[in-house]
Amino acid sequence: MLGHMKNAGPRVMLFRSLALMGLLVFACGGTPRAEPGGDWRDEYRRPQSIPYPASNPFTPEKADLGRTLFFDPGLSASNTVSCASCHKPEHGWSDGLVHSRGDGPTPMLFHSPTLLDIAWLDRLGWEGKFRDIEAVTFTPITSPAGMNMPEEKLLARLAADPAYVEMFARAFPGKPINRRAVELAIATFERSITSKTAPFDRWIAGDKSAMPEAAKRGFALFSGKAHCTECHSGWAFTDGSFHDIGVAKEAEAGRGQFFPNSLKLQHAFKTPTLRNDADRGPFMHDGSSATLAQVIEFYDKGGVDRPSRAEVIKPLGLNPSEKADLLAFLRALTDD
Repeated sequence: MLGHMKNAGPRVMLFRSLALMGLLVFACGGTPRAEPGGDWRDEYRRPQSIPYPASNPFTPEKADLGRTLFFDPGLSASNTVSCASCHKPEHGWSDGLVHSRGDGPTPMLFHSPTLLDIAWLDRLGWEGKFRDIEAVTFTPITSPAGMNMPEEKLLARLAADPAYVEMFARAFPGKPINRRAVELAIATFERSITSKTAPFDRWIAGDKSAMPEAAKRGFALFSGKAHCTECHSGWAFTDGSFHDIGVAKEAEAGRGQFFPNSLKLQHAFKTPTLRNDADRGPFMHDGSSATLAQVIEFYDKGGVDRPSRAEVIKPLGLNPSEKADLLAFLRALTDD
C-alpha cells in the first residue's frame, strides 16, 4: 500500500466503499451499517514494529552512532549545520521554512520533507530520486547548498575523533570508517523516527471520546466528499506515490524528469504523510501553503487545471463548516 504505486490497493478501495455505505453514521458517534470483520479499521492500525531491511538490520550501536552523526554540525564544512538543521524534531522533523537553507548562501528549491515514518516508504525525496534511506545520506552532506562537506574531508574528520573511532568500532567491529558505514548508521537512526499515538489512533482503537465530533465529521469528509484517501491512504496517510495536484510551477518537472514520456508524472511530487501535520507548516513541496487551513482552501479550489493534473483533483465545493471539520480531523493526526 505504501509502495511506489499509481493506484490504491484493494483494501483501500474496500474502505472507500465502506465510507460511502456507513462511515458518516460512525463519524457522528454511531455504528457503521457495514463493517465486515472491521477490515476498514485495519487500514488505519499502526504497525507493531519498524521494518529494518536485511541489508541493514537494527543494532543499538548503529542507532546510537547514527543519532550522534545526525545531530552533529561537524558533518558540515562550517561546523554549523547538521542533518537536524533541516529535520528538526520540534517541527515534525521538517524545518518550518518555505525553502530550506544549508551551509551555502542560496536557499534550496524546496522545503525539507518530514522524516516521520520513512521506514515504510520505498522512494524518497520530493521527486523520488532516492531508492532507499541509505542512498539519501551523502547528497545533503556533500551538496554545496546543503552541508557542503566533501566526502573525503568528512571521513578524515571522523577518523581523527577518538569518540567517533570508538563508536564506529562498536557499531561495525573490525571495519573501517567509510562512506557505507556512515550511510548505514544514519539510516538506522532515521528509520527509528516514527510518529506516535494520536487522538485518531485512540479513536480507531475504540475510544469514542478520543476525537471531538468535528474531527469525526472531518474524517467522513476526508474519506468521502473530499477524496483525500485517493492519495493519503493507510495508517501513515500516504500512498507513497507521486501526483500532480496542480501546485507545481510549469518549470518544475517533478517525478516527470525521470519519466519524460509519462504525462501524469509531469509536475508530480511525493504524497507526504499527514502524521503530525499540525507541527509541520509550511506545506506542499514548495512551501506555498503556510497553514493547514490554506491547504484545505487549495484543494477546495482544485489547483492548476492541466493535462498532468490527477483526475481526483477538482473543485470540491466545501462550505465553511465542512472546512472547519476537515481541519479538526487533520489536527487529530498529531500525536501527544
